[in-house]
Amino acid sequence: MKLGVCYYPEQWPEQFWAQDAREMRELGLRMVRIGEFAWSRIEPEPGRLEWDWLDRVFAILHAEKLHIVLGTPTATPPKWLVDRYPDMLAHDEHGRPRGFGSRRHYCFSSPAYREQAARITELLAQRYGQHPALSAWQTDNEYGCHGTVLSYSQAARTAFRRWLRLRYVTIQALNEAWGNVFWSQDYNDFEQIDPPVGTVTEANPAHRLDYQRFASDEVISFNRIQVEILRNKSPGRDILHNFMGFFTGFDHHRLSKDLDVASWDSYPLGATQNFFLNEKEKQLWAETGHPDVPAFHHDLYRGMCGGRWWVMEQQPGPVNWAHWNPAPAEGMVRLWTWQAFAHGAEVVSYFRWRQVPFAQEQMHAGLQRPDRIVDQGGLEAGQVDEDLRGLGPHALAENPKHHADVALVFDYQSIWMSDIQPQGADFNAMELCFRAYSALRQIGLNVDVVSPESDFTHYSMVVLPVQMRNDEALAAKLQSTGARLVFGPRSGSKSEDFHIPSQLPPGAFNVLTGVRVTRVSSWPPGITWAISLGGRLVAASRWREDIECDADDVVGRFQDGKPAIVEKGRCLYVAAWLESEGWMHVLLDASRKAGLDPHVLPEGLRLTRRGPLQYILNFSNSPMTYGPSTENAHCLLGSREVPPRGVSIWSLGQKASTTNN
Repeated sequence: MKLGVCYYPEQWPEQFWAQDAREMRELGLRMVRIGEFAWSRIEPEPGRLEWDWLDRVFAILHAEKLHIVLGTPTATPPKWLVDRYPDMLAHDEHGRPRGFGSRRHYCFSSPAYREQAARITELLAQRYGQHPALSAWQTDNEYGCHGTVLSYSQAARTAFRRWLRLRYVTIQALNEAWGNVFWSQDYNDFEQIDPPVGTVTEANPAHRLDYQRFASDEVISFNRIQVEILRNKSPGRDILHNFMGFFTGFDHHRLSKDLDVASWDSYPLGATQNFFLNEKEKQLWAETGHPDVPAFHHDLYRGMCGGRWWVMEQQPGPVNWAHWNPAPAEGMVRLWTWQAFAHGAEVVSYFRWRQVPFAQEQMHAGLQRPDRIVDQGGLEAGQVDEDLRGLGPHALAENPKHHADVALVFDYQSIWMSDIQPQGADFNAMELCFRAYSALRQIGLNVDVVSPESDFTHYSMVVLPVQMRNDEALAAKLQSTGARLVFGPRSGSKSEDFHIPSQLPPGAFNVLTGVRVTRVSSWPPGITWAISLGGRLVAASRWREDIECDADDVVGRFQDGKPAIVEKGRCLYVAAWLESEGWMHVLLDASRKAGLDPHVLPEGLRLTRRGPLQYILNFSNSPMTYGPSTENAHCLLGSREVPPRGVSIWSLGQKASTTNN
């Protein structure tokens, strides 16, 4: 459990640097990320490399015993490079090149830019790869931010055709897979195929899916170029990338196979305002962020690199990029930090050391204000350092890697399929996945968010809220495990080629669910159905399926008597979009049948268990008295009286339930 910060010495007078480094150390920070946006200062002209300033930064940070994470600066290629290689620019769906003057303006498919990115990465690795202060590398910065995974440049078109040849070998196989007999879309040669944009009406969904797969593979191969250089020139240092929240533009599971550590950038207030939460939730959690937004991503990224993950950018105050940018309530920076540690973070790094008074992010807070005075976020970061010192090394050693009792399957290709063909304007697969996850957290369960390729033998329950892709290998693994299974609507509804399965949805999962979906309906806002479920009525909206089934039990029925939730053996199938309360009741019942001990928590309270440590986090504005019931419990931080936006940590002698006292 270490604290860190993102620092941009090139943005400040050099006379600040030594004092900055000293104050970082005094605040309790140990890791410092630098360099990811500094290409124009490292190489102001082609071939003219200016290392002296960065050498001095390394020396200053090293003197304060700060560990450096060095970013490759490829997210911000300088103007001279763009002028020299104009074809390196990404193109939008209208064929217009992205302009210089911001960031992420390159195309992942550009051979010229790949060569230049490799060159600057190798130069950095040669210069600093063996420096004693260097602890880790970050490749690039936030791949895909600002909608930059998909490019429609000539380089991307050429690379896409090459990708298709490798995938299909013959044009006949492609025509068959895409169903190109429809609307006379047959091709005679791969060279005829363009990106799926500019069509009069909807482009072929299989074409769009393959373009998304191709674009994802381009991100992965671009990243791999840097990773291979860094492993060769700087062995023994961790390599990571900083992913984003609610971003599915490429397959993070596949890219992470090349990394040592998965990290992500956590901005709970911005995410709460910008994404799919309803207005009531946005108002309720305006100053705290929805409790499960950070937790979902902590658990997602923990599942990518063998359990090793960081928060690379933690929100320290108001941000600049959301629709609305409230300041965090007092205590939230500390609480967010402890929430990350509770979910297993090795490092929580704050963005950023000091608020810069110019350019695009001048309204984005840091640990210090622009006048170099410590801001509220800095005070709370210092409080976390005091917390850590008080806990001591023995307590911190009790934070092992572990398996949760529940696995939630997250499949990037299924998200792409839903985005390409939602069949209803508000069918948002990412939201559906989050709602199921949030329900699990609200009943006190720990969750591992995992890929379909994972080993499920350790889990008591596996939840698949958005597994649209008909995955026979996954179905076979699930059949061989003894876990209780919960499938959401649209499961197994699309083949790898984006066809409706010949046996109808849920395809390969039919043998588990006993379900066959015969018709689907999407409904506009304002239309809901009541589902009778265990003596209560819960609401469904947006999506409904008519099903035939040989289930053992119809657990829930629509008001017209048709089955809505059915159970066969240890498998539950949900044939509708449930509102939050419905998911909670479904998962309460399923988890009890799985032998777990769920409890509906008070609003704003969250529990996280890691080995013998129990974390109790209060996101509400009221104090809560909450603690372990076992006599072996020992309080390490806080007390049973958890203040508003506070945390308590308990060491348990053995696995114990937690009850409201």
